Amino acid sequence: MDLTSLLIFLAVGAVAGWLAGLIVKGGGFGLLWNIILGIIGGIVGGWLFGILGVSAGSGLVGSIITAVVGAVVIVFVAGLFKR
Repeated sequence: MDLTSLLIFLAVGAVAGWLAGLIVKGGGFGLLWNIILGIIGGIVGGWLFGILGVSAGSGLVGSIITAVVGAVVIVFVAGLFKR
């Protein structure tokens, strides 16, 4: 993975984490942790979509949608342990 791909991956994860924090009301952990969870969520979203045989499309928009879905799952599950 080259530097440009890594930066895009981190940026998509950051956007996904921020959006997941907005979507999961009360389940957020603050901006920094939501970004970190978004990066992890991008990996989880790709795995989930692969298992389910679902595609959110290709390119940047598809990557963001996939990462947001994964990040929402991660933020939701993490919120269960937060309480």
